[in-house]
Amino acid sequence: MSAYIIANVTVTNPAQYEEYRKWSSAAMQAHQAEVCVRGGKVEVLEGDWAPERLVILKFADMVAARAFYDSPEYGKARAAREGASIMRMIVVEGV
Repeated sequence: MSAYIIANVTVTNPAQYEEYRKWSSAAMQAHQAEVCVRGGKVEVLEGDWAPERLVILKFADMVAARAFYDSPEYGKARAAREGASIMRMIVVEGV
């Protein structure tokens, strides 16, 4: 069953965040993540949730999504992101 990592990102240091993007892109490629959404225009249809930068990644299953998150490749990205953004991230099982 597929799994999705969904992240809502508030970028606080755009220059430093570019370093994160570089490392996270490499991690996505290494772990066969399908990029569904990466920072596109957001329009709120209902409620008060207004994400600033939304990212949705698709993986084969929860194990693959977790392997991506726990990988040394994504660890480099997380380290590069420190102080550059506020990250809210979940993984959810798909259908």
